[in-house]
Amino acid sequence: MELTAYLSQIPWEMWILGALSLSIGWGIRGNFGHEIGAAMPGALASMAIVIMSGRPDWWQRIHYFAMFGAIGWSFGGSMSYMQVVSYTHSGHSLTIFYGFANLFVIGFLWSAPGGIAIAMPAILTSDQLKLFFFPFLVVFIGWALQQFFVDLFFHRHPMQRHESPLYWYDTDWLDVLIAMIAVLIVVIMRGGFDFSTSLILHMGVGWYVAFLVLVNLLKLRMTPPRGDNWSGCVGIVLGALVFCFRNGLEQVALAILLTGIVGGIGFASGQQIKLLFIKTGLQTNWHSILEQIQGFLFGIALVAGVGTLSILTPRITAATDLPVWTHIFAVVFVLVIITYLNHRKAAGTWIEQVESLPEKFFGLPTVGLFLRSKGFFGWFEIIYVSVGIAFILILTAHTKNPIDLIPESWLGRSQLLYLVFLWWIVTFNFERALTGFSPHRLVTEGVITFNAIIATILMALKPSPAKEIVPLFINCVTWLMDIAFYGTVITLVIITIFWLLTRIVFSDHPIAYSGLHIRFGPERTATKAKPKPGERHP
Repeated sequence: MELTAYLSQIPWEMWILGALSLSIGWGIRGNFGHEIGAAMPGALASMAIVIMSGRPDWWQRIHYFAMFGAIGWSFGGSMSYMQVVSYTHSGHSLTIFYGFANLFVIGFLWSAPGGIAIAMPAILTSDQLKLFFFPFLVVFIGWALQQFFVDLFFHRHPMQRHESPLYWYDTDWLDVLIAMIAVLIVVIMRGGFDFSTSLILHMGVGWYVAFLVLVNLLKLRMTPPRGDNWSGCVGIVLGALVFCFRNGLEQVALAILLTGIVGGIGFASGQQIKLLFIKTGLQTNWHSILEQIQGFLFGIALVAGVGTLSILTPRITAATDLPVWTHIFAVVFVLVIITYLNHRKAAGTWIEQVESLPEKFFGLPTVGLFLRSKGFFGWFEIIYVSVGIAFILILTAHTKNPIDLIPESWLGRSQLLYLVFLWWIVTFNFERALTGFSPHRLVTEGVITFNAIIATILMALKPSPAKEIVPLFINCVTWLMDIAFYGTVITLVIITIFWLLTRIVFSDHPIAYSGLHIRFGPERTATKAKPKPGERHP
């Protein structure tokens, strides 16, 4: 059977709720940014796909899917892409083509790690899956210590970050190094490599190899002088693919390529749709519309990759047979840690925009960010730590004696987790915008809220029964080759069409709603020179 036939068997509810969920999360991400912002759509869309899969074994792992989805989708948040968007507005022919081509690259590199991560709880046995949690914990502790000590000894204003001795093409090289060291500590403690540590190190080594070769050796800069984390993301994907083929995980490679290619096309398509809307002459927050369209198309990509696995991968036996602490850790990670790391930015916005709100109450900062430069521990942290303790106590009690608050069925639990996370992030997103709210915010917070209502209705509907499982391995290699070949051809055709359409509609005129950025030629604005001390980082 052809791959397209399997795609057609994915339930329509999964397509809609998965795409709508990532659109909601992506619209919210735009207000928070970076890796921690990108974690929200990853978690939300993963849960939507699981709920609509109709698979009880996946429902039993809903919290693991959410956690892995958040982590996988967060990697792309390290990439700088607004300058690439601006390239398509430039009116300069070669720069426009370059812009659309790199929007595909960024979209691919954002989507593919999401496919990698979400495939893990979909295919792994409980014995394999549980191996990831201790390395995750050690890595998170390492990153927390890194943030504290970098702030303590190398604190710089974000716009002067290039003055730090740790600045290296504005990349996350230190974060990756800390993660690799943390995993190597786990390797030593365990007496050797295992499935989890090997995968993480494949991705980490891949990050460094790609960064050193593409940027440092070949001097390839996508958006100079902006950051070059895109090169590291290339290495993450290549490292993961190497790991898959070394370990017979062709089905994961399938999810990587399918999610990545569809995601790349979707990311570029969202920008083309926005440009055509701008041509209408209507005045609104077009960037927010771009983000929500891109999120919807990203959701389509994730459903294509992971939804296919829901049909092609065998049932997981003993899906919940993992240590109790991993269940609690996954739920707390999604509902408390991810939300805290984003919600705290709302508190910072309130302080900036509300004159009557002081930076400190009774000697404690409003928000301390666990950083010495911000006061370390503030009222916001007191509240969130209390919430975290409450979750841990409630979930621990539930493992010993089930409480009525948590549904007995795994579908009910899945729906509850989705619902709580959805409205939690929708609410604090509105909170952040509230102090500076204006009519043009309706296309952001208004649309997000209405979409959340629709998602709530869809989530509450009973999903279609799971499709019959069909073994994947017979056609897998052929499918991988077809996806790579036809995906490349289709991508080149689509990018050319977008370039040609933009030239026809706008000619050589710069397009509104963006700063002027030109990549090539005598009028180029791009410079590979490092920003000078005292200047603001672009």
